[in-house]
Amino acid sequence: MANSEKSLIDSKVAVIGAGVMGEALISALITYGVKPTNITISEKREERAAELIARYKVANADLATNVAQSDLILLVVKPQDMATVLAEIAPVISKGVLVISFVAGKQIRGIADIIGTSANPVIRVMPNTPTLVGAGMSAISCCALVSPEQKAFTLGFLGAVGKVIEVDEDLQDAVTATSGSGPAYFFRFVEAMVDGAVALGLSQEDATTLTIQTIVGAAKLLDQSGDSPTTLREKVTSPNGTTFAALNSFNDSDISATVAKAMKAARDRSQELA
Repeated sequence: MANSEKSLIDSKVAVIGAGVMGEALISALITYGVKPTNITISEKREERAAELIARYKVANADLATNVAQSDLILLVVKPQDMATVLAEIAPVISKGVLVISFVAGKQIRGIADIIGTSANPVIRVMPNTPTLVGAGMSAISCCALVSPEQKAFTLGFLGAVGKVIEVDEDLQDAVTATSGSGPAYFFRFVEAMVDGAVALGLSQEDATTLTIQTIVGAAKLLDQSGDSPTTLREKVTSPNGTTFAALNSFNDSDISATVAKAMKAARDRSQELA
């Protein structure tokens, strides 16, 4: 099916895995200009398939049929399901078809080995869940077979729902520990702030409103001000004031070491998934 002269924007796209991230990527493809009629999912759950068909006007097909008729394959499955999916793909994938993997920890070499061909370009991507609201952060790594057009297309449709960088593949586990898992760190900190506010006497509702808007505003300020996190922190920290007291408590608990330890644990687990 692959055609080097055919624009990837007009490709037949197979989205393998129709969960939350799979849906976000369908939305990204359509936002970028891929026609919904060119997108086919492979989803065994009838209710979920019907939901996505109604919402995006895409089609649904079994895995083998979908892959056989596609020019581009997006793998958005769970790491533990990857080997089984790739083994089913191997007999039907066409030479030259681009494979883009969004599966944590799975290396390009391993994907190519299971497919059993050296003729398929592979791009490895680590996205994150804010992709769902157009504010994602993705990092891509490309094998030597990936053409400039294929890389540009990947950067383009991911850029339609956030920011994208390119990194060497050996840094993908660090990306996973930073931006891939990072939203969960943020959500956990928000939970802790809400709990702390309630302990100080605020209602759950008010504590939640105050915390979320504070975090949203701080993130927007960080994104738009041009100042570094250090500079912004210093601007709101008066000597021996309330913020100073709170930050000293963080420092007494060695917050930097705690965060670094957590990120290393995420990086190590990503490496284990390979």
